[in-house]
Amino acid sequence: MTTTPSPRIRVLIVDDHAMVRRGLTTFLKVFDDLELAGEAESGQAAIELCARLQPDVVLMDMVMPDMDGAAATRLIRKQSESIRVIVLTSFKEEILVQSALQAGAIGYLLKDVSAEDLAQAIRAAHAGRATLSPDVAEVVVHAAGQPPKPGLDLTEREREVLALMIEGLNNTLIAGKLNVSPSTIKTHVSNILSKLGVASRTEAVTLALRNRIIP
Repeated sequence: MTTTPSPRIRVLIVDDHAMVRRGLTTFLKVFDDLELAGEAESGQAAIELCARLQPDVVLMDMVMPDMDGAAATRLIRKQSESIRVIVLTSFKEEILVQSALQAGAIGYLLKDVSAEDLAQAIRAAHAGRATLSPDVAEVVVHAAGQPPKPGLDLTEREREVLALMIEGLNNTLIAGKLNVSPSTIKTHVSNILSKLGVASRTEAVTLALRNRIIP
């Protein structure tokens, strides 16, 4: 009795450097259970390719010119929760790790990972299991002992209002830009101050800039 071979795991590579994409393409050919679904050189291109190709796993660079890996991951996961995203980057700064994981990445690996470990991470991601590089795991553990970053509970609209506050606009001007009433903006501002734990617009703007709440 013959058994049907398991379908290959289809991987989309996202990186703005052609040499990195070429290396990863060569890496995929070594493993019989992995195959290249496509390549993207930017976050926006990755989103469009994911919609069209529906890969199983995305290897996502974190720092790219037009859109960072976290933003691309968030949008990819929003349009298709079945697609798993592994960040593959040279950077392990806490803010990058947190933003990637909050965006829905299931793994975070550094580019010095071995081919075998990367293959195992892809298989784990496909099965719904997370994988973190040891250095990244240390960052996550350290972050767990820190107070949560301010602003994580802001709604999308509150973030828009805060961004305009940072630009120096008053409630009336913000209301005009967002096509809502000044009283609505006043409520949003009040909620922003409460969530950030500050007493004034100036404090809110200072806190937002210091903690990079608005990208």
